[in-house]
Amino acid sequence: MGSIPARRGFERYATIQRSCPMSVVCRPARAQDLEFADTLVVSSINDLTERHGFGSMAVSSPPRFQLFSLEDDADGLWVAEEDGRILGFAWSWVCGDMWFLAQLFVSPDHQGRSVGNELIKRTLEHAKTSGASNRVLITFSFNTVSQGLYIRHGLLPRFPIYSVSASREHLIGRLQGPQFDFTLIEEEASTLRRLAQADERVLGVSREKHHRYLINDSGTRGFNLYDGSDWVGYAYVDAGGHIGPLAVTESRAVAPALRTAMRLAAESGSSRISAFLPGASEAALNTAMEHGMRIKFPMLLMSSREFGNWVQYLPRNPGFM
Repeated sequence: MGSIPARRGFERYATIQRSCPMSVVCRPARAQDLEFADTLVVSSINDLTERHGFGSMAVSSPPRFQLFSLEDDADGLWVAEEDGRILGFAWSWVCGDMWFLAQLFVSPDHQGRSVGNELIKRTLEHAKTSGASNRVLITFSFNTVSQGLYIRHGLLPRFPIYSVSASREHLIGRLQGPQFDFTLIEEEASTLRRLAQADERVLGVSREKHHRYLINDSGTRGFNLYDGSDWVGYAYVDAGGHIGPLAVTESRAVAPALRTAMRLAAESGSSRISAFLPGASEAALNTAMEHGMRIKFPMLLMSSREFGNWVQYLPRNPGFM
């Protein structure tokens, strides 16, 4: 499960041990680290959002996508530990020529010890060895310290992404306007090809492996969207009423696709419906506001170069994109 050949693992460990802050060891992550790392990430996020007046917003969840990424490419996950305690966690994944930094967090009581700098060196080495031509991440827009660090490493701010939500009752009372027909996404070769082609068209990269992950995630349902007999995109909705990712092949399809996803999310029975909406997508933002959704907090997409058509794509979350 994401194992590393003994010699390569020893060489990496020896090199990393020499360069990390004194008494802190930076090493490749293991499967048994991931639940502890999730606890650290949740604590770090809540510390940050509470300090900026947004309150506590992160909750622990099984690290299924982290485990999927570890099994897919173990070089993308790292921990920093001291005396057996995990102090920091970095996680990145690669699709095609895009490297994405899903998480990089250091325990609040150990910040300022260069742990984050050492972890970002490891994860940027992952970007380099993967041959990715574009490096991407999503961070809190009020986290200016991290933004400065990422800018120094060549990732520049591109546009905001807004976390929005509404109560199920409030949204259902306002849900109106054109919607699409839909069918459940199934793991078939022809369907996966169509999804990959849509992502290549909208994002510039195929994410077939991530669709396989979502299709097999028991807490998520995926839907093909149809305008009559024409396939126009896809949308995923999880058991908690969260929408995303969502992609459509034409910009005119954004509003009806989001309305359809809102209805599907409302039918999940969750008390709240939520989504992440790019500031570049006027249709998505207008549709959400018209249906009573409100902004919870702002985030920011940063990348080493511009890419994708973000009018037509709504990300799942800051770790999945």
